[in-house]
Parts: sequence; structure tokens; C-alpha cells
Amino acid sequence: MSVLMQPSGQLDMLGIVSKTRRLPPALLLLAALLPAPLAPLTGCSKPAQQNPESHQQAQAAAQAKATAREQIDEIPPPAKSRYLAVHSQESWQNPFLVVGRDSIRMRIILPDTNPGAYGTGTMLRPEDARKQELDVRLADLPNALSAVPAGSWPYGRVVAVEETPVTTKADRPQVRRNVEATIQILNDLGVVVDEWTGPNGSLLR
Repeated sequence: MSVLMQPSGQLDMLGIVSKTRRLPPALLLLAALLPAPLAPLTGCSKPAQQNPESHQQAQAAAQAKATAREQIDEIPPPAKSRYLAVHSQESWQNPFLVVGRDSIRMRIILPDTNPGAYGTGTMLRPEDARKQELDVRLADLPNALSAVPAGSWPYGRVVAVEETPVTTKADRPQVRRNVEATIQILNDLGVVVDEWTGPNGSLLR
């Protein structure tokens, strides 16, 4: 695993926290793409009254999602023969989302920039050095996924989704609602969902 470090002020302000030594330029550009402030992953008892500002924000969010969809559409369709054969998180190569109460942990593996096979998986070229983790808010998910390099989608346009195993019994209903909202966003983006946990937290894979 790579050494943890404190996130930059700009990424922390936007609710996107780097958990690794460094981020690729595509993900660093995420800070400039995401609107702020954005609502956290919490429910509300009554809908807010519509006003011109909120209407403009809704239009901007819709436009951002449409742009993200166009970029993600460039990723080839998923290959079931490849991703259905994977049964552990450690072996999963595509983006992996762990949905919690207040944020989504997005794990990706950056593509190996060395085209040769020499030293792959060894201390010379460890795969862990290419793993990246970000904490992303639900509203930021479309932009976050569209910023993932094309080489980080070896199975095609499919994302693994797991309900966080670390939560209280009282928080589990909210976590499950967040999982359902995450799946809806992925469906809207044309991304196939490979869900790894059921409503009661049991493993599906």
C-alpha cells in the first residue's frame, strides 16, 4: 500500500480526499470541474422551494452529467466473460465504489505506462503503486468517473459497487439509500453495475 498523506486544501474543500501518495493529472483536474458547495449524502425531510439559483444549479448538474455521459460512452461495453470471473476486491481492475453514509470511496488502478511485460507485478513495477483512492460525494460521482483514465477500465464500462461493511445499525438504512442512488446515477451514465453486497450486507460475489 502507498503511504498516506494529507490532501491538498482545494481537494479537501471540495470533499474529495486523496488517500495515496499522488494523483494523476486527470483526477487532479477534478477540482476544477466540480461545483462547490455540494450537498452531502444525507436525506432531507422536505424538498427545498424552487428558486432561480437552485434552478440554475439543477441545470448545471444536468449538463455536467450529460458531459460525463459523453466521455464515459467512449469506454467500450463491458465484457462479462472477464468481470464475472472476478471474485475478490484485490483482483478487481475496474473502478470499485464502496458506498458509505456520507461519501463514496472510489478505488481505481491507474494504467501501467510501461508497455513491456518485464517486471510486471514485482518490486520493480508493483501494482499497489498504481492504486488510487478518493472519497467522493454522490453529486460529484459523474465527473469523478469521467476523469478516470481509459486504461483503468480493462473490463469495459462496468463498475463494482459495495455497501460499506463499516457502519452502525442505525446508519444502515441511509447507506442502503445511498447505494440505490449510486446505482441510479451509474445507470443514467450508461455504466453497468456489478453489485457486491445485498440489502442486508451479505456478499453477492
